[in-house]
Amino acid sequence: MASSSDVLILAVGLVLAAVYLFRDQLFSASKPKSAPVAAPKGGAGSGNPRDFVAKMKEGKKRVVIFYGSQTGTAEEYAIRLAKEAKSKFGLASLVCDPEEYDFETLDQIPEDCCVFFVMATYGEGEPTDNAVTLCQNLSDESFEFSNGEHKLPDLKYVVFGLGNRTYEHYNLISRNVDRDLSKMGAIRIGERGEGDDDKSMEEDYLEWKDAMWEAFALAMGVEEGQGGDTPDFTVTEVEDHPPEKVYLGELSARALTRSKGIHDAKNPYPAPITVARELFQQSADRNCIHVEFNTEGSGITYQHGDHVGVWPSNAENEVQRLLCALGLVEKKDKVINIESLDPALAKVPFPVPTTYITVLRHYIDVSAVVGRQILGVMSKFAPTPEAEAFLKNLNTNKEEFATVVTNGCLKLGEVLQLAVGNDLAVEPTPENTTAWSIPFDIIVSSIPRLQPRYYSISSSPKLYANSIHATVVVLAYETIESEKVKQRWVHGVGSNFLLNLKFAATGENAAVLSDKSHIQHAAAALTPKYAIEGPRGAYKQDAIYKAPVHVRRSTFRLPTNPKSPVIMIGPGTGVAPFRGFVQERVAMARRTIEKNGVEGLADWGNIRLYFGCRRSDQDFLYKEEWPEYAGELHGKFTMRCAFSREPPYKPDGSKIYVQDLLWEDHEEIADAILNGKGYVYICGDAKSMSKAVEETLCRILGEAKGGTAEVEGAAEVKLLKERSRMLSDVWS
Repeated sequence: MASSSDVLILAVGLVLAAVYLFRDQLFSASKPKSAPVAAPKGGAGSGNPRDFVAKMKEGKKRVVIFYGSQTGTAEEYAIRLAKEAKSKFGLASLVCDPEEYDFETLDQIPEDCCVFFVMATYGEGEPTDNAVTLCQNLSDESFEFSNGEHKLPDLKYVVFGLGNRTYEHYNLISRNVDRDLSKMGAIRIGERGEGDDDKSMEEDYLEWKDAMWEAFALAMGVEEGQGGDTPDFTVTEVEDHPPEKVYLGELSARALTRSKGIHDAKNPYPAPITVARELFQQSADRNCIHVEFNTEGSGITYQHGDHVGVWPSNAENEVQRLLCALGLVEKKDKVINIESLDPALAKVPFPVPTTYITVLRHYIDVSAVVGRQILGVMSKFAPTPEAEAFLKNLNTNKEEFATVVTNGCLKLGEVLQLAVGNDLAVEPTPENTTAWSIPFDIIVSSIPRLQPRYYSISSSPKLYANSIHATVVVLAYETIESEKVKQRWVHGVGSNFLLNLKFAATGENAAVLSDKSHIQHAAAALTPKYAIEGPRGAYKQDAIYKAPVHVRRSTFRLPTNPKSPVIMIGPGTGVAPFRGFVQERVAMARRTIEKNGVEGLADWGNIRLYFGCRRSDQDFLYKEEWPEYAGELHGKFTMRCAFSREPPYKPDGSKIYVQDLLWEDHEEIADAILNGKGYVYICGDAKSMSKAVEETLCRILGEAKGGTAEVEGAAEVKLLKERSRMLSDVWS
């Protein structure tokens, strides 16, 4: 039996439990009562940082511009539209990343306001990462705005899309946004604009915008000429700023202070380069490099099929050219601070305080072909009437601009030199380059931010957990000669930056490559030099060089079930992700064999790789590795190779490409897809290869279905894409 003390303890425990359970009722009298306040749905005065309508009203802005951007281009065009609205009509704009706002209040946009949508199409007709929710809200009929309906009656809007015509789903997202808004009763101003990156995004934009602004002025009841040329930034030279707090090329505050943190696109990781080697043979007239970035201890993870973003600097020759053209050579290291005069319109695009040379070397894309529109602005600061007339002609004469600038691939510094008669072929110096008095704030406003260059990761974390591999063809090509500009070599920024790192990491001297007298063009001998040691020498440690990188996620993935057949088509460097795919399967095979023996692979689907290049003895990438992988996969890996510049050729003497090999294997391909429920992956050139491959697949599947390529074949390919059994990672 329980003692009296036990009973007493139990009773006290019960009382305390009851007091705790009913504490609100027992002690509510001692608390001040307050009536709950229900915030109105999407109310403008709620102080909600995600309420763009409230921000528009508070800032007296009649235009809001949303951009769907993956690489920064759509954001640049959004800012340009905002600047033009201000300069033409005196209208202030709110430029918004849609990821940072909620759209329940879209129906509350005042009648005298307008919404712009600048939308890029990404991947296989998908919205950019920051526009996914926006697109879902617009297309989902169950989504309610603050009016309780999925309607936007009389909302005024403008749409400009960014796409690439070589891709199947050209400008699909801007078209979908236009369709959804119209369906909800919104009213479009002007025509929908569509920019084609395969030809000239800039020219498409310029052709579209003038008519759009005319329609805009009519719909909004405004007149041109109410605005004026006002700067976006103020640039101030700073005296006695602590040197350790000046950005000299660091990409984040953490990089400047060398503090730990997550490494992503906002804080790239300086990854040591452990391997850098040439993949093409000595007889090739091009370069292709294999680079391995060590990510151990960085916290960076990746999956097969992901992309690695490499943050390059500009070539030193172009940095020097613009320093000379702007008359900044003597004060290139002067510390400057940059402030935005309207942060809602134009944010300072890079960290400050910094220096003139740092901005040109690390932060803005001085290596890009200059845009036609900005030459009109630059002409106002010409040192001679002749130079002013030259720039104005390029600005207004579309055909002349195409002949001189586009075909000549001229950068801003080169156009400034050309306008005053300087020699573009010699190394620029203050003595041979005429200085222009262009305010530096206009340079910052006119030239976009230097962006990372993305490469398909060519390894699997299952085999290389702490190492990211990239396979990079070095871009070097000759321009089209014109009366004003001679033919010359142009070099890609990212790939030549990596080539410089490869030379340094292996102790090579780029100049020795000019000794290859058998190379017709000797392009490698012209490789521009880069400041590869990085800010404050941060990218060099003893003999180890580093490059700032981050990982961009992808949906380009193998099926999880190894029983599914896989067909991979990747000529040239399009084979890069498939090296990672095969490594992924090799790692899985090793585990399976260790557990169940080779018999464990018996029911696996076959992996077929279709690779193409010019010659087997020149540019056959990873030639020695494929037989090793085949051995480890015990008959489950097949590789077919098309060498376009060596026999055998077709009976008519024409070259053999990967699509020809696909047709040779049409029975196996059709069986793998239709009966084996296989997956198809395409990587490489979007302009011709991917289209030819898709046409061949339509032909194969159409014939297998007893029909035609145009009807039954196209229907099967469409079904494969809808079910994510046919994926592409292509570029133009």
